[in-house]
Amino acid sequence: MNYDLIKANICARIELSDEEIDFFTSRLSFRRIRRRQYILQEGDICRHYTFVNKGCLRLYNVDENGVEHILQFAPEDFWVADIGSFHQESPTSLYIEALEPSEVLQISKPDLLETFLAYPSYDRLFRVMMEGAFIALQKRVLQNISSTAEERYLTFVETFPQLINRLPQTQIASYIGITPEFLSKIRRDLSQKNR
Repeated sequence: MNYDLIKANICARIELSDEEIDFFTSRLSFRRIRRRQYILQEGDICRHYTFVNKGCLRLYNVDENGVEHILQFAPEDFWVADIGSFHQESPTSLYIEALEPSEVLQISKPDLLETFLAYPSYDRLFRVMMEGAFIALQKRVLQNISSTAEERYLTFVETFPQLINRLPQTQIASYIGITPEFLSKIRRDLSQKNR
């Protein structure tokens, strides 16, 4: 297993020794996930933080009308988890599903806590990651309540340029909170503006 991507992800946030990195990677489990396979479903308890080494996952909820609301895309070099379910060991209302054949690295709560005790710098690393995730979530909520659909789409394009041609229009529309038909109109209008 190649750990280069996760090592770069970690070292971009915090400086660690080879020993600290080796300890952490020894606690990771590798999984291949088929397209449309779930690693978390409503009612389960989230048992792992998941790092995407290859492919793309999505974290989403289904409302009482059966409408999907995508909270997060997790392409390569992203972490994904239901953090509340993971830390509180409570049933989730979310799903994590592979949008493409994917390869992931996962760490369980007992292994993560053991890592925190052995190397407190990892406690700081995960705090920094959670702070970053919280900041991104705040920005996204503010954008959803104060921006136009076109502005939300342009932010998506800027944030996830690698996903524009990889994801179906229905997934992108769900993420930015509009219908696929309205997204088609936005794309058409932007295309005409750029001519």
